[in-house]
Amino acid sequence: MYKDKSILALIPARGGSKGLPGKNLKSLAGKPLIAWSIEQALASKTIDRLIVSTEDEEIASVSRRHGADVPFMRPVELATDMALVGSAIIHAVQTLQSMGEHYDIVMLLECTSPVRYPGDIDRAIATLVDSKGAESAVGVVENTHAPPHWNFRLTDGLLTTFIQNGLSVEQCRRQAVEKSYVPYCIYLSYWSSYEKHAMFYQPRTVPVILRKEQMVEIDEEIDLLIAETIMKHYIMHVS
Repeated sequence: MYKDKSILALIPARGGSKGLPGKNLKSLAGKPLIAWSIEQALASKTIDRLIVSTEDEEIASVSRRHGADVPFMRPVELATDMALVGSAIIHAVQTLQSMGEHYDIVMLLECTSPVRYPGDIDRAIATLVDSKGAESAVGVVENTHAPPHWNFRLTDGLLTTFIQNGLSVEQCRRQAVEKSYVPYCIYLSYWSSYEKHAMFYQPRTVPVILRKEQMVEIDEEIDLLIAETIMKHYIMHVS
């Protein structure tokens, strides 16, 4: 509990990935992918409860073996390709409420985004609670690879710019463009606000700034190879 706020951490992990079948249990630096997020959450000093939401018995078994609780199984209809993760969050919280458990803050940890340094989770919680008027907090990484100014859209088969001030892409130096940020791996909100907005991106969302190398999203086999290299650095950092 942090400053009298009860905090629930939720790791959603369905078993039906098509892009990388079985990805939540794929080996990453010697552990099942989901184990990294579980261990990071268990190391938190402020999370009161950690659960994994899944419809998959094998994921549930591996999660329990690594210390997470799976107090109920997610309905299959909330674990399809078309199902929104928000539906899994609402189902989990409402199910816990029916069991007599109530939480002030709900945190989502994506197990396909495994690079979190020690203290990141607790810093995110402190950022939300200590920011006056904040409703939610989202982990973000500065977008230094392809800022929006350098992207194009297709208009009638031609490349057209997003830039609105008459400048060309060549005239927009990296140092001169406005910074942009990509959301990543840690999302949390007061439950009362999440119920109202049904999303973590709310009118008063504060950022939790993460490091550039933490921006790893595992959707394909190549992502695992990239993550393997970065996780070796992570392991050295935390050892």
